[in-house]
Amino acid sequence: MAVPKRKTTRMKRGFRRSADALKAPSYIEDKDSGELRRPHHIDLKTGRYRGRQILVQKSDD
Repeated sequence: MAVPKRKTTRMKRGFRRSADALKAPSYIEDKDSGELRRPHHIDLKTGRYRGRQILVQKSDD
């Protein structure tokens, strides 16, 4: 049976367990399109962020 050579410190144990506190990402409803999107992210359907057009939509030529 494998036995650890040294005791794991509280700091290293905390680093390992830090991922346990992660929670599911939150989504909000976009004011303009009504689609769900992440907070502080561009709405990929419309290309808008905070009321401004950031991404230019491609034409289907």
